[in-house]
Amino acid sequence: MAKSATGRWVSRVGASGGGKAYKKTRPGNFYGALAVIVVLGLVATVFARYEYQHPAKHPAGAQPKIGTTWYAALSIQACGKNLPYLATDVALKAEGMYALTANVLKISPVSAADSGNNATLSQFAAEYPGLIISSTQMNVPKNDQGTANPKTSYTNGQSCPTGKGALYPGQTAKVSYVYWTSFGAKPKITTNPASIKFAPELRVTMAFDPANVVPKPPTTGTDKAMVAYSTAVTPTTTVTTPPATTTTGPGTTTTKPSTTTTKPKG
Repeated sequence: MAKSATGRWVSRVGASGGGKAYKKTRPGNFYGALAVIVVLGLVATVFARYEYQHPAKHPAGAQPKIGTTWYAALSIQACGKNLPYLATDVALKAEGMYALTANVLKISPVSAADSGNNATLSQFAAEYPGLIISSTQMNVPKNDQGTANPKTSYTNGQSCPTGKGALYPGQTAKVSYVYWTSFGAKPKITTNPASIKFAPELRVTMAFDPANVVPKPPTTGTDKAMVAYSTAVTPTTTVTTPPATTTTGPGTTTTKPSTTTTKPKG
């Protein structure tokens, strides 16, 4: 059967790889894409070589690490007066941060949640039952079970009590946090407890006071207790056993003392 004119034209185009018009319309983006791929490949090769020859120096990690033990001193104040010490919560040692006697805090991280840059005052509050602190609120529980206490719950804008012995009667107060990085250091004030990261022998005060009042540092008793915890060392114990007797000859006896020394733990 004879081919039509259209069929013969299609055959000629297929055999020649396309007509001149088709070749002229071949997309230029194809060659541009090839050029981009080649350039990116060269850049990646050069960068990889540089990284191999100049390895990055990574930080060792923020302190405190898991297994580290620090102590801090805490004070809680409202309208110029110290509140009672927090109840000790040593039963919560698994939490990594807990209160000892005299408002001494033990910072002993057990997980990523309370180690490194997460070892903050706000994290301690999160681990202490019922203790709530924020930029606008401070709620101190009655006990280590977290029982709420309306008498020690404070919110920005409340007024200090009036009456005999009141230091700032009727004055509007707000929550703030003050900390001292070392003895003799100037106080630093903030409204964000998450910004206060623990350090060895940090002293910190959570307060609800009028705006023009700088809260006091922890008491001398708390400071002394913190230092005592920080410097506690198990003493070396020496035990002397009865002397050993050795006979060296007829009628001669030599006695040598025997001493056992026990080294302190940790």
